[in-house]
Amino acid sequence: MIQTLIEGCCATMPRAWRGAVVLVGVLLAGPAALAAPFTFDDVVAQARDRAAKPYSAPREIPEFMQKLSYNEFRSIRFDAEQSLWRDAGARFEVQLIPAGAYYRRPVKINLVDASGAKPLPFRKDYFVSDNDALARRLPANLGFAGFKLTFPLNRRSVREPVLTFAGASYFRGVGKGNVLGLAARGLAIDTGLMSGEEFPQFVEYWLERPARQAEAMRFYALLDSKRVTGAYQFSVYPGAPTRVDVTAVLFVRDRIELFGAAPLTSMFYYGENTARPVGHWRPEVHASDGLLIQNGTGEWLWNPLLNPKALHVQAFGVNGVKGFGLLQRDTRFDSYQDGETRHDRQPSAWLTPRGDWGRGRIMLIEIPSRDAGNDNVVAFWSPPGPVTAGQRFDLDYRISFGGPEVDHNAPARAINTFVGRGEPLNGEGGGRAYRVVVDFAGDALDKLGPDTLPTADVSAQEGGEVIEQFLTYLEDAKRWRLSILARPAEGKPLALRSALSADGKPVTETWTYTLPEPNTIFGDKE
Repeated sequence: MIQTLIEGCCATMPRAWRGAVVLVGVLLAGPAALAAPFTFDDVVAQARDRAAKPYSAPREIPEFMQKLSYNEFRSIRFDAEQSLWRDAGARFEVQLIPAGAYYRRPVKINLVDASGAKPLPFRKDYFVSDNDALARRLPANLGFAGFKLTFPLNRRSVREPVLTFAGASYFRGVGKGNVLGLAARGLAIDTGLMSGEEFPQFVEYWLERPARQAEAMRFYALLDSKRVTGAYQFSVYPGAPTRVDVTAVLFVRDRIELFGAAPLTSMFYYGENTARPVGHWRPEVHASDGLLIQNGTGEWLWNPLLNPKALHVQAFGVNGVKGFGLLQRDTRFDSYQDGETRHDRQPSAWLTPRGDWGRGRIMLIEIPSRDAGNDNVVAFWSPPGPVTAGQRFDLDYRISFGGPEVDHNAPARAINTFVGRGEPLNGEGGGRAYRVVVDFAGDALDKLGPDTLPTADVSAQEGGEVIEQFLTYLEDAKRWRLSILARPAEGKPLALRSALSADGKPVTETWTYTLPEPNTIFGDKE
């Protein structure tokens, strides 16, 4: 009715008055007449609508693009001069990643500002390549695999990637001083099960244009797969560490046996607690060396990682988990001697739930790997049992990417775990026994008085036997060393657990370690 009156008035009045009358009409019509801003609720609505329909896989890129070699794909580089928002001098910029090679299904990217959301079309001239023949063959509608969010993290004048989204629902983050290492994921489905894993994909993104001097940035993502859809909101705060606040609303299409929320993915090839593969010169090769959990009871549990001979799955029961993460505690260059990959600078990731997630499990999946090119370690939170069609999950959490101190509230820590063949000190035969040496250090131990000595409580599970144990103080290293000789039960893994106490109270985290049979310590063949 208002619109009709305005049109009638404008048809008869002088031209100079018409703009003012239209403006008055918009004000009278109210907010509904203005362009509605794009919000997270819009993504949630899309995820809910998709969940009610059969899954439709995104299109795939041409076959020749899928078969590009690693070096061919790397030759296609984004032109940094065309970074999004560079013309406005914003601290945050976005560099685009082309589809190709292992990125077979392109994603949609939208830009959000005060006027709403608008699609970002793919353009070949976003990219340059030293391979002229390949550059000419790039399809005009190839599409994007994802993006890199850049920020002046270490130097004011240099913007560098702090967060990279590309491939399925993977994203990698770094804190100040880090290089790329482990990854987070939007969701894990049936990881480690014999039925096979399903990989959900972020199929569309909405990037909010940041203010010029913004210290944080927000964007959204739509996740889709055969059995689940989801809406994600990410708020990024670069620094030491880089914090990523995640809000997710998930809709289950079909039954999922192992629902993996807030997954972290990393690589462990070999380390101080394993045998070094024949012919390898580096002392250790891993992007993370352990899983840390803070349970709802306040207990801290540390489990060193390994590269098993066969698939190795562990479940740690938790109630109201306060945090968990895959950490790279060993940040000494001498431990790796790798001047290119720089495992000593790769980040740890610590995940803090917001709100009570209730009873569940922290799952640790360790997959056999013959080289360092595979992310063979996955950790995530899972509810106690399967989830069924029609269920909705609302998750809110923070991921911190940075040094191992991201778990800064943890007590004294297990900083080394060494494992080898064991023989009793008294010379008696111990059969197939293992010598396990664990070093503990931290403020809580340093503050103990001269008359207060810690004690070690060591136990073996799975029917194993602790043959001997002793605790000594290493003055030069300022740490306490626990030496354990233990034997597993026949056909069972060696499963040990220990913590140091003083005056009847724990002063360290709980160290736990499971060594499957067979393993590399005795040179077992596959």
